[in-house]
This record gives sequence, structure tokens and C-alpha cells, in this order.
Amino acid sequence: MSRDRWSKRNAKGISDMQAIDLSHEDIEAYLARHQKKELLRFLTCGSVDDGKSTLIGRLLHDTKTIYEDQLAAVKRDSEKVGTTGAGEIDLALLTDGLKAEREQGITIDVAYRYFSTDRRKFIIADTPGHDQYTRNMATGASTCQLAIILIDARYGVMTQTRRHSYIVSLLGIRHVIVAINKMDLVEYSRDVFERIKDDYTGFVAKLDLHDITFIPMSALKGENVVSKSDTMPWYSGPPLLDYLETVHIAGDRNLTDLRFPVQYVIRPDLNFRGFAGTIESGVLHKGDEVMLLPSGKRSTVKSIVTYDGELEEAFAPQAVTVTLTEEVDLSRGDMLVHPGNQPHVSSDIEAMVVWMTEQPLVPGRPYTLKQTTKQVTAEVVSFRYGVDVNTIEHRPIARLGLNEVGHVRLSLTQPLACDPYRTNAATGAFILIDRLTNNTVGAGMIVETGSSRGPGDVWEAEPEVSLKPRESLIATSEREQRYDQLPVTILLIGLTGSGKSRIAYELERRLWDEGRAVMVLYGQTMRQGLNRDLGFSADDRSENLRRSAEVAKLLNDAGLITIAAFVAPHEGVRGKVKQLIGPDRVLEIFCTAPMEVLRERDQYGMYQMADEGKIAQMPGVSAVFEEPKSPDLVLQTDQVNVDECVNRIVALMKSRGFMRDR
Repeated sequence: MSRDRWSKRNAKGISDMQAIDLSHEDIEAYLARHQKKELLRFLTCGSVDDGKSTLIGRLLHDTKTIYEDQLAAVKRDSEKVGTTGAGEIDLALLTDGLKAEREQGITIDVAYRYFSTDRRKFIIADTPGHDQYTRNMATGASTCQLAIILIDARYGVMTQTRRHSYIVSLLGIRHVIVAINKMDLVEYSRDVFERIKDDYTGFVAKLDLHDITFIPMSALKGENVVSKSDTMPWYSGPPLLDYLETVHIAGDRNLTDLRFPVQYVIRPDLNFRGFAGTIESGVLHKGDEVMLLPSGKRSTVKSIVTYDGELEEAFAPQAVTVTLTEEVDLSRGDMLVHPGNQPHVSSDIEAMVVWMTEQPLVPGRPYTLKQTTKQVTAEVVSFRYGVDVNTIEHRPIARLGLNEVGHVRLSLTQPLACDPYRTNAATGAFILIDRLTNNTVGAGMIVETGSSRGPGDVWEAEPEVSLKPRESLIATSEREQRYDQLPVTILLIGLTGSGKSRIAYELERRLWDEGRAVMVLYGQTMRQGLNRDLGFSADDRSENLRRSAEVAKLLNDAGLITIAAFVAPHEGVRGKVKQLIGPDRVLEIFCTAPMEVLRERDQYGMYQMADEGKIAQMPGVSAVFEEPKSPDLVLQTDQVNVDECVNRIVALMKSRGFMRDR
């Protein structure tokens, strides 16, 4: 850069430290103004050696936001590992901080840098270009509002350019700058620039990228980076920094859909109960009616509290504490929304997943899914397709490996309040966590949700019309005296082949022969009638058990002993069954045996079909089965015959007072 242009830039006052003489301005006023500046997060990406790190180094250097000791260190390192030649400063070393990066001359880790101008504050993410670091690039891009995709003017659009453009589109980044770099090596040719522009425009036509700006530049020489270049008079657009300072991002924020996930419940004393969290999207006013998810109950905002006092309104991304007029049950992971603008609530979601670990993503293995402040157990039901991120072609897959991207169907153990990622990135994004190592292994963007059974948790939601139930003219004590028993639900759970159905019917025969009033509810029988509309997703399994539990409760209310035999693979759902029927009226019996025994007993070949992928979400094979934490009785059915199992259950019932000896 020439001395004249350097002087002009100084006079223009891009750098805060250049523009302000702190000795003549009140420091608090300066800091207050600086605090209110709009923040832009952006990333640089592209092929290896396209000049990403050099571009960032040039931005920091030419805006005078590098400390003298940092600059001196870079000068020393440039002599050892620099790639710009003798006497030249290798500005890429400002961001390539790892030893391996400097030795190999490539970017491996995501490097973040910060600088500001009179107009804005900036956070830069320098992401790797090599395909083996796709996960790093996706991580760096996840919080950015703008992407700078660099293209080497000598080579044009390359495979990595397509890959990074696809990931930028996948992550919903709305503003893209295509920086055609190293124009000095093609003699600042306009024809080269226009050819690359046409090639890129044709490629991204099938991607969801709309706001695209093309800038020719030379990061090494500083052309069109901070100041407009005299070497490319044919380019009439702004230099890079001018565009970064003026691109409109205020409209990117979702202020329509209120989504307030609860992070903490604050109760310092008996007079205050508040729900703290960050408003992820939308606007919240004092006096607003809100819906509480997943329960579906409603309340009214009493106050919006902050450290600086109460507010009349709050909006994304403010962190606030909300109090409600009614005493309601809310906990971490629950969400406040406006009743007329609700997210989907579903246990079945479809998402694009970027996989980030060596061990592949496979169906049936449980992971912890974290979305906003909510954590649920999730497992893959099926793969729709994998994406070749280099060609954007779809292909069938059976697993997802490191750095791969795929369209995945997930089943959750609890309903999740969420939106499609394109509609609301805050509630449409999630991460997958390995339950053993607690490492983040995947990142996902929700594409759509499965069928939802209402705005709240159907287990807890109250009916829209409140009807006063009629009370029976027969007292509970009369039924107990007539049948000489206390009503109870014997909940037999276990994998296919564990013997639960055989035990259930043998127990029914024994009790009937003793003169007891008893009935069996068997999972497969329930699916042939009342629950014939349900499948085998986690959501449908939960609903199958809920309906069956309602029937069991009615039978118990009539004084009968109910024997319920279900796979019931999820601990959380079983807990809801106990609450619905009544914890004091349920005995949980766990029927279990080694997997090889279960497979030998499988007369219908269900395990074999699950192995072949013909049965999706088979607990124990392609879906999780969570063993009960504290069952009332465990029956090792490979060691104990059916008669002994029945004897032990009858003994348990008598010891708990549900029956007396006759």
C-alpha cells in the first residue's frame, strides 16, 4: 500500500485508536459508545492456500489493531516459518497460532480475532480449508452472520469452494462475500474476475444463498481490503472493510417468534419466584399472555427483571428473569412462548447433521441431544441420505462418519419444542453429546418435525374443555370388600423374548383361579384396536403406553388387578405411567435375559429382521432400551421358570398388602 493511501486511511479514522484522542474525551463516554456498537460475526473460508489467514492479518494490520509486541513476534516468526519471502511480514501468522499450523503452513484450528472501527465491532473466525477439518469449519460458522469465501484467482472455483459454500448455506448464513483473492498474480484482470463470478453464480443457484457480493482483492498487497485499490479501476464496488461496516444485519434477528427457554428457577425467598434465561427470539412485554411448554398451560407476565431494574419489554438476545402472575411448575429446559405463535412439539424430528468424531453415527445408539437449555435422549431411526459436500449430490448411507453430512431422522424420549432451522436458528439447532465421554460428537439443524400431538406434553396437558367427572355410586371400599383385594397394576416390562407376556397370562390364570378380579393388557393386543394408529417411534411408543395406562387406571378404579405387559423402553415414560395410575398402585417387574437367549426365543424372527434393517427402532437392536433404575422385582427368566416367576409376583403382591391369603 502506498504512503498516500495509508495517510488517507489514517485521516478517515477507521481505527478507534486512530480516531479518538482519549486525552480530550471522557473515557466513560467513549466506552459507553463503544459498548453500543453493533457486533458483526463473520468467518473466512475457502480452499487451502487461498489466503484466509493473510486476509485477516491484513485487516488487523491495516486498521492498526495489532499491538507492537505482537507485530514484532510475527516479524521474528516470518523469518523462521514465513512464506512471503525475505524481509516480508507473513501476516497469516497472526491467526495460525498452533505450532503444527506454522510448520505446515495451513490452518487447522478455528482462530478467533477481534477488532473494531468507528462503526462496528467485529469477531472473525478463521476456519480451516482442508476437507479433513470440515467439523472445525462448521463449528466456526455456527454463530456467524456473514461468510467471506475466498477464491484463488489463478484457479477459480474449486471443490473446497463448493464444499464451504454448501456448509454456509446449510448453516443459514445470510450474507456472503466472495473474495476473489490474489488478483496481483493474474495482473488484476477483469476477465478473470468476471469468469470466476459467472462460474460461482451458476454453482450456487441450487443453494439457499441470496445476498452475495463479489470483491476482487489482493490480501498480500492490501488491495481492496481496507482501502479501494487504484490497480483495479474497473471495479466500482466498495473495499472489503467498507462493506463489512455497512452490510445490513439488523433484519436478520427474529423478533417475531417468542422463544424463551428457562435456564434457572430463581427463588431467593418465599416472595419471589422467577425464571431466568436468554430470550432467543421474539419480544416479550409485561402483561403478555404466555404459554408454558411442554405442559401447554397459560399464564401472564407479571414482571421482567434485570440487574438494572424492571423492564416494560425485552427482546432477543437479552438475558432476563421473568415472573408470572400464577404459581406454575416450570423447570430448566421448559419454554415460554406466545399462545398464538407456538413452536412444534414433537419427539420425532428430521435434521441435517454434521458428524464430528471418529466413531460413526449409527441407528440405535443413544445420544444426549441439547437444544437451548433442554436435554433429551435421542437415537437415529433412519438415514434419509448422505450429502457429498464436494458435489452436493445425495447418496444412500447406513452410517455417518467423521466430517460427513447427512439427513437423519431422530427419535427422542421426550417431546421437544422446536422450529425448523430456516425459520428460527435458535430453536432449530442442536448438538449431540456422547453419553459416556460427554464429548460433543455432532451438530444438527432441524429440517422438519414429525406429527405433534398438541402444543404441550400430552401426559400433562389439561383438556381444552373442563368437564366435572361423575362420581361412582359404588365406594372404593365396597369394591375392595367385594373382591377381597386392593387394585394394583402389575407393570411387566422387558425386551422382546424376555417372557413378559407368558408370565402375564400365567399370572392372570393363577389369580383368576384364586377368585381374583383380574385382566391383562398386552402391548400387541392394544395395538390391534385402541392404538392401531400408532407406529414404533419414541413418540408413538410413549402414546401407546399413555393410552394403555389410562385404561389400566380405569380398571384399577373399578377394583380390578391389571397386568400390563409392554416393552416400555424409556425410563422417563415409565415414570409418567406411575404418576398417571398412582405410584402406590403400580408394581414394576423387570423381565430380563441375555441377548442370545432372547434371540433364541424369537419365533417370529424380529431380531433378524431388525439386523437386516427391515424393522426400524427395534429396542435392543436399532433403538435404546433403558433398564429400570429401581424396579420392585427383577425376574431373570433364563434362570427362573414361569411358575416360579408367578410365585414371586404373587408373594410380592401379598407382602405389599394388595392381597391376603385365602
